[in-house]
Amino acid sequence: MNMQLASVSVLALSMATPALAQAQPADPALASKTVAATADPSGGADVTTTEQPTPAQGAVRQHTDQDQVVVVTGVRRRAQDVLGGVSVLDEAELNRAVRPSIGETLANLPGVSATSFGPKASSPVLRGLQGERIRVLTDGIGTLDMSTLGPDHEVAINPITAQRIEVLRGPAALLFGSAAIGGVVNVIDARIPRTEPTGPIGFDGFASYGTAAKERAINGSVNLPVFRHLILHADGNYDKTDDLKIGGHVLSPQLRQEALDSGDPEIAALADLKGTLPHSRSRTTEGALGLAYVDGGLNLGVSVTRHTSRYQIPIRYELEPGAEPEMPTLTPRQTRYDARAEIPLGGFFNQIRARAGYSRYQHDELEADGSVGSHFQSHGGEGRFELVQANHGGWSGTTGIQYLNRNALIIGEEVYLPFSRQKQSGLFTLQTYVAGPFRFEVGGRIEVSRLTARANEQIGTPDRSDKFTALSGSLGGQYELTPGWRLGVSLSHSERAPFVNELFAQGPHGGDEIFEQGDPGLGLEKSNSAELSLHGTTGPVHLTGNLYYSRFSNFVFQSPTGDTEEESGLPIYVFLAGKANYYGFELQADTTLGTFGGIHWGTEAQADYVRATVKDYGPAPLIPPLRLGGALTGSSGPFDGRLEVQRAFSHDRIAPNETTTAGYTMVNASLDWHPLVSNPGLTLSLSGNNLFDVEARRSTSILKDYAPLAGRDIRLSLRVNI
Repeated sequence: MNMQLASVSVLALSMATPALAQAQPADPALASKTVAATADPSGGADVTTTEQPTPAQGAVRQHTDQDQVVVVTGVRRRAQDVLGGVSVLDEAELNRAVRPSIGETLANLPGVSATSFGPKASSPVLRGLQGERIRVLTDGIGTLDMSTLGPDHEVAINPITAQRIEVLRGPAALLFGSAAIGGVVNVIDARIPRTEPTGPIGFDGFASYGTAAKERAINGSVNLPVFRHLILHADGNYDKTDDLKIGGHVLSPQLRQEALDSGDPEIAALADLKGTLPHSRSRTTEGALGLAYVDGGLNLGVSVTRHTSRYQIPIRYELEPGAEPEMPTLTPRQTRYDARAEIPLGGFFNQIRARAGYSRYQHDELEADGSVGSHFQSHGGEGRFELVQANHGGWSGTTGIQYLNRNALIIGEEVYLPFSRQKQSGLFTLQTYVAGPFRFEVGGRIEVSRLTARANEQIGTPDRSDKFTALSGSLGGQYELTPGWRLGVSLSHSERAPFVNELFAQGPHGGDEIFEQGDPGLGLEKSNSAELSLHGTTGPVHLTGNLYYSRFSNFVFQSPTGDTEEESGLPIYVFLAGKANYYGFELQADTTLGTFGGIHWGTEAQADYVRATVKDYGPAPLIPPLRLGGALTGSSGPFDGRLEVQRAFSHDRIAPNETTTAGYTMVNASLDWHPLVSNPGLTLSLSGNNLFDVEARRSTSILKDYAPLAGRDIRLSLRVNI
């Protein structure tokens, strides 16, 4: 099986370890598995395994595969060599986890939750941070959409196209830019080919059906050699969902009681809504063409992608007599152009890497009658260039520059942001020194941001231009305590310029159904962070843990005031700033139990928690609760099975004007069948999620009291990789 990898960013978290081919698997079952890696232009590696473990080895190989994972964050390295939290979803795991949105696809990973603004508009939440503090990337470059301007805006990525998704949390992620303080999510696809097909054509196909929303999804991609070393890529996908089936009532218990107490029969009837989440349908289509020249270490390529979508935002029901609820529908469209180049060198620098993307994005927010309430559009691009140093006596490094230029324009009756532009330039370096059991890293970044806004009479905002210079740095080390066990410590300082809506917002946002007010007096948001990590394997047991703490000054957050704006009748949300403390942990463990009854058994466990407090305000808003999870896995012949239990505890440590969230327990199960042992690229999967049809809501969603998560969902999927 070929695993085609790309970089999360052009900046490395850590520099190259000894050659990957020298890294021996910890498990004897994998001792014969040879891994060959070549540098990826954007910082990753193409990994080809010359011998595949049989499906029966699945339970045995779980933790060793994670140890040997190449985390593509600028240079190739094993996951255990990265300072900070790392999670990877490969093709096999994506078969079970993929959902219509990137947030829901990742929501069960340690340290990851989702905004859950309906099934389609759901973005990742990392360590309790969301929005502009999370960098979501497509093959190493930002999505260049408008998803950070509001939780109702989808991320313009269809996860069905992903070959691999990587999530990095912790101080080192800050090196990807000031907006990466919460972490980095990189969705890796093959739209710019990195390898030549082994046969006359390379094909990857995926199809699935889910019962909770009658979700129909299909994706197909082809890599075709058209000339020596010249590879043509084409792919297309389509997915459609009906209204989501839920495991209980639409309204939360608090709102159901409020509806019953209203005395209005029509409002009281809302308390009986259950079983289906109205106004939650979606449809997405996407197509892409790519062309690349691949010759050893030289790789040059381009691609163009067209993304269109139409999705409904679940209704936020009005509980006041005579008030009509909003029923917005959004119609995103994006045309995106990408380019990548890697050029091998000799001497002090061994490689040049370049990556760029340009996007033309727009969407309409439609009213219930189909009229356009507001029109959003954004044009812009991002580019990165870096020089990679060769390894000299254990010292290596990466130095580069980044440039981002994008704008945001809203037209219509519901305008909350003037025409604005963000220009950002960054210079960065990361240096690593490895000596025996010690690894040392030091990195720095200077970033200049200029934010401008034109005067807008409609919302009463003047011309504005603000310039911010942000300085960030990190220092870390790792020590191999004993063979297989590593202890790491990271210290970092980060500075982030405020985003355009945090500064300039002043008006009604129909999709979010709030009246937004920015603060033009905001300055740099600064934080000092420390993280302790432990990674080790002893016999059949594998453990990773991360403990982190961040102290913010001028922490920017959005808070409801409890008041409504007179003209629009929408609740007022304001951006505030204050000192804040964030701390928490992530813990993962897995072990192999042995073979019983012809089945290779294994177990997994994970836990995560974050606690956040803003001085003179109280608990920070939209924080996930304590979560625990456990799984029993088994493999026999061509079958891999999994039974898991996930517990999210109640969330009652709430911000002012925030409501509590009840805890829930979900039971999930899956079975994968590899019918052709000689061709592991063919997989049939059957999974059941939320088998007991429980009612569940996420505390990280501002729509949680109106839109619960999916109820019982039985999914069937097919993956074909030739």
